[in-house]
Parts: sequence; structure tokens; C-alpha cells
Amino acid sequence: MSNRKCNFGAGPCTLPLEVLQQAQQEFVDFHGAGMSLIEMSHRSKEYDSVHSEAMSLAKDVFGTPDDFEILFLQGGATLQFAMVPMNFLKPDNVAAYVDSGSWASKAISDAKLYGNVYVAWDGSECNYTRMPADSELELRDGTRYLHITSNETIGGIRYADWPNAGVPMISDMSSDFMSRPIPWERFDLVYGGVQKNLAPSGMAVVFIRKNVIEELNQDIGAYLRYGIHAKSLSLYNTPPVFTIYMMLLVIRWMKGLGGLPVIERMADEKADVLYKVIDQSGGFFNCPIDEKYRSRMNIVFRLRGEELERKFLSEAGAAELIGLKGHRSVGGCRASCYNALPKACVDTLAQFMREFQRVNG
Repeated sequence: MSNRKCNFGAGPCTLPLEVLQQAQQEFVDFHGAGMSLIEMSHRSKEYDSVHSEAMSLAKDVFGTPDDFEILFLQGGATLQFAMVPMNFLKPDNVAAYVDSGSWASKAISDAKLYGNVYVAWDGSECNYTRMPADSELELRDGTRYLHITSNETIGGIRYADWPNAGVPMISDMSSDFMSRPIPWERFDLVYGGVQKNLAPSGMAVVFIRKNVIEELNQDIGAYLRYGIHAKSLSLYNTPPVFTIYMMLLVIRWMKGLGGLPVIERMADEKADVLYKVIDQSGGFFNCPIDEKYRSRMNIVFRLRGEELERKFLSEAGAAELIGLKGHRSVGGCRASCYNALPKACVDTLAQFMREFQRVNG
């Protein structure tokens, strides 16, 4: 489609065009059923097929071991900020958190309402421009888990190397979900909102180690218990049917490309194009992030002055390069290059940036 704009917004994400077109074809009459999938009972054989394949294929593409359950939970990743400590922390437990930026800070704030939580490393001291080395983590004896945010959408930083902390880890991976392999042996739980890389908004996918489920708190509301959802195969209540269906189509697309190795290579290629423009601009564009910890999904940069940034964003919008304004809490510019964003869009943005510098430098 020639009228598709380049969407660099931080979420909801760009979805593969072929996925959108398939959904369009199947929307009114799903596989000859005479109704849309979103009208059907979530107990129907048609939806059961979608639900089951989405669960198995997500684990397959992400390389998830058999000793993990997969859960589809409404509320997005933000609800997990509360569900994690509610389930994992008992009165004699303590949990460590890495404060790596805006989303980690929100997770910490919620966790403190439900248990004994401390900050093992505080990124505010370096203005959130990097992640910690393992040697910098100050972990207390008896720590139940270390919570990390693998990629900070707003700040544009990520873990280039996964921590090896010596305690079970839990991670919010929302903005680089299923964009690279992870060392599963280090994690008890991994979660992420689907609206960055996988589907429309409205759901989080949670991977939880099976042998910890029985140890979790039981004295919380039913919907907030991971064990309830694991036992019911994420059908405890009516699931977000359309979001799960769309995620299935996206994961099929990912598998068809070659899975995570290809997705990771594509992410590196797209990010490298933009960082090259920034680094070769002589300071006209500037990325404030420590080079080792630069995000591959969310490329943040500034120009020389807010007036020039406003002009850049205005002209980019006119050129149908959408969503480049940085988060309101930090300003600047941000190009989110999620899995389905075509590399052609990144090349177009790079060309636009070079031309903008030529005219305005």
C-alpha cells in the first residue's frame, strides 16, 4: 500500500501489513463460521484453535523451556507492577529492583505497596544513561528476586548483557519483547505488554516458571493469582480475543521470517542506520546514552535547541514520518523501531535527517 506512513511511535506498534490484510479478510466471517471471531464464544472450537496455537507458538518462537507456563493477562504490563509483588512477596521476603528509568521507577513504586522492596542500583545518579554492571548490584541476603526492566522505552537504554545476579530474576521486557533470545535459566518470570512488538494493546504475556507457582501467595483476589490463570490456561474469564488473534498472526509472521535470530539481526540493522547518522553528524544530532547501553528498539536523540527540534518534528510529520516526538517527561526526539517497522522507513528517516542537517546545520 503506497499510502502507509512510517510509524515511529513508541506504542501501539506498527504491525506487519500482511497481518493487517489477513485480519481484514477474516474479520467479518472467520473461516466460514458466519460471524467474526470477536463475536464468538471464547469456548468455541474456532477460538480454542487460535488460543492454543498462540500459546504454543509464542513459546516456540521465544525459545521458552518446557518448565515455563505462558499466561495471557489483561491490564498490560502496568498491572504486572502490582501482580508480581502480590504473588511473590510474603512477610519474610525481600525483593530487589534496578531503577533504570521511568518504567522501572513505576514498578518500584507499586511494589512498595505490597512488600519489602529495596533499590539494588539507582540509575538516577547517572541520569539514566546506562544499565548497571553485575558488580554494581547491591543485593541483600535472602532476596527473593531481582526485578529489571530490559529496555526503557522512554530513556532509550537497554541491557546489552543480561545480569547474572545469583538470585532469580523477574523482568519487564515490554519494549523489546521477542526481539532477541534471553537466558531463561536466570528467570522465574518474564512479562511484557504486547503493544510494542506483538499486537494491539490490551494484554500482557507472562512466562512463569512452573515450580514457583505453588509457592506463591494464595490470599489475594482470584484474577490476581498467577496460579489461577495457569490452571485455566488463561481462560479463567473472557480473554482479549482480538488481541490474542492478532498476536498469533504476528508470531506466525515472525516465525516465517526465521524467528528470533532474524528478528534480532533486523533490529540491529535498523538501529545501526540511525545511530550512524547521529554519530556522524558532528553533534548536530546527539544521543545522550552510553554507547554500550543504547536501545535497539527506541533510539533517542536531541538537536541543538528546542526550536530546532520543533522544526525537525514538524517537517518530519509533513514528510509522513510519524511519532518521532520524545516522551513528554524528557522531550527531544525518539524513533521506535519495533519488529514490524520496515527497514525502508528507517532508511527514509536517515535520509531525511541528513537532508535536514544539510539545510539547517
